[in-house]
Amino acid sequence: MEQTLSRTSSRRAENVSFTCLHCGAAVSPSATGSFRNHCPRCLWSRHVDVFPGDRAAACGGPMAPVALDHAAKGWVIVHRCTACGHTSRNRATLDDPIQPDDPAALAALSALPPP
Repeated sequence: MEQTLSRTSSRRAENVSFTCLHCGAAVSPSATGSFRNHCPRCLWSRHVDVFPGDRAAACGGPMAPVALDHAAKGWVIVHRCTACGHTSRNRATLDDPIQPDDPAALAALSALPPP
């Protein structure tokens, strides 16, 4: 039971509001139960994870959206850190009723050549 509570508390700590490093948008926590890891307006992220959700990266650099891919779980945004070059894949947040990812930004990202 204690381990479950720790995971739940940890998960809540990851799902927090933030200000986008790239465009300055105020980003609210995800309303779907998952944690938000990128700006829904410009799709930029921040290098805070070594593995998804661990918040263990010391870099903290801005991560540019460089590609849009489709996987078994839906659309995935590929990010590359502008500080260290680390790449990661983050599921697009299309189903959030409060602040879904901007369809125009996703469409523009899909038009980019593969990285």
